Amino acid sequence: MQQHLDATAHHTTLIKQQALALGFDFCGISAAGFLDEEAPRLENWLKQERHGQMGYMANHFDKRLDPRLLVDGAKSVITVLLNYFPEEPLPEGPGDLKISKYAYGEDYHFVLKDKLKSLLSFIQEQIGEVGGRAFVDSAPVMDKAWAKRSGAGWMGKHSNILNRKMGSFFFIGELILDLALTPDGPIGDYCGTCTRCLDACPTGAIIEPYVVDGSRCISYFTIELKEAIPAEVSGQFDNWVFGCDICQDVCPWNRFAKPHRTPAFDPHPGLRQLTNTDWQDITEDVFREVFRRSAVKRTKLEGLRRNIAFVQQASQSDNLNLD
Repeated sequence: MQQHLDATAHHTTLIKQQALALGFDFCGISAAGFLDEEAPRLENWLKQERHGQMGYMANHFDKRLDPRLLVDGAKSVITVLLNYFPEEPLPEGPGDLKISKYAYGEDYHFVLKDKLKSLLSFIQEQIGEVGGRAFVDSAPVMDKAWAKRSGAGWMGKHSNILNRKMGSFFFIGELILDLALTPDGPIGDYCGTCTRCLDACPTGAIIEPYVVDGSRCISYFTIELKEAIPAEVSGQFDNWVFGCDICQDVCPWNRFAKPHRTPAFDPHPGLRQLTNTDWQDITEDVFREVFRRSAVKRTKLEGLRRNIAFVQQASQSDNLNLD
C-alpha cells in the first residue's frame, strides 16, 4: 500500500514538473468523478436558454459532468493554465476598434493541444501504459469546474477563473488520464464585495454574481451569433469587434497579470499596423494574412465585416446625436 502511495506521489510530482518545463503556468490535479455541484447549475442555465444559439452547449450533458464517459477508467483530471496576457496590448482608446487579447496571436486550441500532447507523451514514456486524452475547449469538458477543483483559482463573479498570482488572462486545458494521482484541493473565493465586472458590462450580460447570460455577451454577439446583431444592443459594444475583455480589464486581480512567455501568442506584425480605415476596408487577402493562424478566423471575414459595420454605424449615430 505504501509503495503504491509513494508511486502516486512520485508520478504527481514528475507530471507537475514537466508541465512547468513545457511552459505551462500552473498544473493541478483533481480526482475524476461526477461533478455533482455543477449538474443543477448547468441544467438551470440551459433551461433558461442562457446559451443562445450555442446549441452545442446542450449536447452531451452527461459527458460534461463525468469525465469517465470521455476516457475509459478515468482516475485523474490534470488542469493546466497558460498565460496569454500581452506585453503591449493593442490600442484600446475611445476610437479604436478592439479584439480580445486572447486572439492576438496563434489560435490557442493548437498551441495548448500541442503542449498537452507533449505532456501525455512524456507521461507514457516515463510511467508506462497510461491511457488519456487532451482537451482544449473543444469537447464537452467543464474546464472551469475542473480548474476550481484543482486549485487553479476560484470562479469570479464574471464566471472566469481567477488566480491570485496571475489574474484571469490565461487559457485552460485538461488531460484526463486512467492514472491515479494525488489530487489538489480547491481554494477560497477572493472576490469579496467587489462588483466591478457586473457594473462595467455594457450589455448587462452578468445578470448576477457568478451567472453570465451568454446570449447577451459581446463575445457571443461578435463570435457565436451567425445572423444580424440585434438593434437593441447598438451603441453598447464599446468598439469591440471580436470578443470582449471589459469584465477582465476592470477586475482588480488582473493588476497581477504579467506578460506571457509564449511567442506564439504575440500579435502578427500586420495586426499592429491596422488603422481603423484598414479595419473598415479589410480585404480577403489582408484577413487571410493577418489572421491565418488566429482564433479570429472563427468569425470569418463576413462576420468580422458585420461586427465592424455594426460598431461603426453606432458610432456615427452617436456623433450625429452629439451634433
